Amino acid sequence: MDRAQQLSEFLKTRRARLRPDEAGAGVFGGRRRVPGLRREELALLAGVSVDYYTRLEQGRARNVSAEFLDAVAGALGLDADERAHLHNLARPGSARDRPDRPQRVGPEMRQALDALTTVPAYIIGRRLDVLAWNEPARLLVADFPALPATDRNMARLVFLDAASRALYPDWESKARDTVANLRFDAGRHPDDPRLATLIGELSLHSADFRRLWADHGVHGKTRGRKRFAHPRLGELALDYVAMRAPDDPDMTMMIYSAPTGSDAATSLRLLTALPAPPSDLGMTII
Repeated sequence: MDRAQQLSEFLKTRRARLRPDEAGAGVFGGRRRVPGLRREELALLAGVSVDYYTRLEQGRARNVSAEFLDAVAGALGLDADERAHLHNLARPGSARDRPDRPQRVGPEMRQALDALTTVPAYIIGRRLDVLAWNEPARLLVADFPALPATDRNMARLVFLDAASRALYPDWESKARDTVANLRFDAGRHPDDPRLATLIGELSLHSADFRRLWADHGVHGKTRGRKRFAHPRLGELALDYVAMRAPDDPDMTMMIYSAPTGSDAATSLRLLTALPAPPSDLGMTII
């Protein structure tokens, strides 16, 4: 993936989503052929040189300062994840880990995962690869051990597996979050060949992925709520929290739970008591 192109497209899409009146730029007049702010308007709001901002948006700027990027991010109204993404793209080398180095789940993370016996949890790494899981996660999300190693990837499951699409009643929201997480990873490691291969594969086989990838939405994994439509337990809403590994910023444990006494909590207790369904040893490709 070309870092300069990613940076250019990201800035253009963020600028296009700003309306002059919302950005406090009511003084800007004239007819508009496209939505959003013009480059010179954005530069004025940020208090930076129009020429230098133009070079930044075209991917031609060199040695961009953090202060300059923060000024642009403020004018664009970027949130914390988008701001970090901008810095990753504009200042090569800010990501700390080599993307080609194999990831290993350390003993502390493995121990924590094994201790979670009643709630679904799994560990994801770069490219949204699923590195480890517990039994409740296998019963709720996917039968990870039955999948080939290359298919143990949340993006592949969300966009290419028919069963996973049926699992999420709010599939569009899940898909958008997945793409935004993958885009955040791409900003940290734009030179990762395996990530480029994954994005190419998803773009080739999924029109939904192509549509969402073009939006340039970006955010990391934090917390929230997801609804599941389990084939045997029915629908349940679970809260999730992402816990980053202390020694690897590209490794996160996702933990799902439900409020005590809720219907979802009752369903989770029943989850591990269900007899295991027969496995088809692979994804059902959409």
